[in-house]
Amino acid sequence: MSNECQVEHRKEIMAVHDTMDILNGKWKISIISSICYHNKRRFTDILNDVNGISNKMLSKELRDLEINKLIKRTVLDTQPVTIHYQLTEYGLTLKTIINDLAEWGLKHRKVIIDG
Repeated sequence: MSNECQVEHRKEIMAVHDTMDILNGKWKISIISSICYHNKRRFTDILNDVNGISNKMLSKELRDLEINKLIKRTVLDTQPVTIHYQLTEYGLTLKTIINDLAEWGLKHRKVIIDG
């Protein structure tokens, strides 16, 4: 393999590492999926979608995703106050990845169950 090719692969591997730094942990991809598939979600909706996550952990993960400009938090002036979460334009770029993960997961489940 040429040095040029090794350098290119090193960049790609580093890019995957950078991506995993942002999307790491048990919950982030599930949270993004919940918001992605429903467009807008309230805190309790996401809590119900993501099995096993605590209120405290969901709050922390939503904050992290907001800091990384993947989701937007909108506070509505209602009684009681309603908060919606939705993917930012930048966050929407993850939609293909989420769909690919779902497709792979469905195939994998079939392989494991059937095989």
